[in-house]
Amino acid sequence: MADTTFLDWPFFEDRHRDFAHRLDAWAVEAIGAAAHDPADLDAACRQLARELGAAGWLAPAVPEAGAEGFDLRTVCLAREILARHSGLADFVFAMQGLGSGAITLFADEAQRQRLLPPVRAGRHLAAFALSEPDAGSDVAALTTTATRVPGGWRLDGTKTWISNGGLAAHYVVFARTGEAPGAKGLSAFLVMADTPGLRIAERIPVIAPHPLATLRFEACVVPEDALLGQAGDGFAVAMATLDRFRPSVGAAALGFARRALDEAVVRAEQRRMFGRRLADQQITQAKIADMATAVDASALLVYRAAWRHDTGQARISREAAMAKLHATEMAQRVIDDAVQIFGGLGVRTGVTVEALYREIRALRIYEGASEVQKLIIARQVMRAAAGAAPRA
Repeated sequence: MADTTFLDWPFFEDRHRDFAHRLDAWAVEAIGAAAHDPADLDAACRQLARELGAAGWLAPAVPEAGAEGFDLRTVCLAREILARHSGLADFVFAMQGLGSGAITLFADEAQRQRLLPPVRAGRHLAAFALSEPDAGSDVAALTTTATRVPGGWRLDGTKTWISNGGLAAHYVVFARTGEAPGAKGLSAFLVMADTPGLRIAERIPVIAPHPLATLRFEACVVPEDALLGQAGDGFAVAMATLDRFRPSVGAAALGFARRALDEAVVRAEQRRMFGRRLADQQITQAKIADMATAVDASALLVYRAAWRHDTGQARISREAAMAKLHATEMAQRVIDDAVQIFGGLGVRTGVTVEALYREIRALRIYEGASEVQKLIIARQVMRAAAGAAPRA
């Protein structure tokens, strides 16, 4: 790892430091060229999942002990380290956790024992199907429906921007069951990939290659026990899952930013301009100082959120939103500065900072866009202020 000083912060225990050093050493040896520029994206994702699972690295995201075994600091460390080495490796790790998180939290023991071991081992890929063409951050706008039928539920509708779409063995699908208006009338369902009535409508190419797809549900009937939690609990299921993993999006952004800073420092030390190294010019030094400060500030927010979760705080919505907002926005700026330091070479395909520039953009959108994180933060702050205000 380029910078390990943050591991000395009081957020971490010795087990976290040991995990970070071991994972970084493994990533140096095990993550090959196929993870950076895959000729076959689907095959690369499956291979990465198998390799991560075989080495035991998926266990923090899909813990054997269930909800009690989930340690967000370890998950964030894993995402930061993997993202610094490979955006695709981070993606695979994250989706195994996000796509199985609702099962860990809300499925019965028999379902957990049947579904989670192959995900943890990397043999099966998992997916989380929340977004729709007209409903992403606005969960209350979902229009996919689930209607009771004899012996189960019938799903009809469309999901899009679904990571691992077309590769996953199962999908956690959110649909409107109508117990109440808006977000209170949603439910979560476990849908196996081979269920009749579920089809992959299209694969979606994006600037940083990741497997995304649009799913169509047409008279897709699932059994009664496919319901996760109770009918009408879908919003709570989604938020409980996202609250756990949202800080880890900030951790992935942090990994991208650290790599960009490292690349920029090396470039500044090697490149000469006007008779001097870029590193000797004050304007470059100022840029690197801003980049390094932004990275540390984001790390503090990310690992504060993870630490609060792991030490038993009931809800970390405010801290999670701050971590994701600051880290993703910061990483975009840091990577842009790194591209600027590289000059024309920074936009050449195959150069690390060019790949990072494409990787970071989606993180400011998925799992709640930056604008939505600001709404969450503001509401939490104002709610706390209202609760603390003296009575007239």
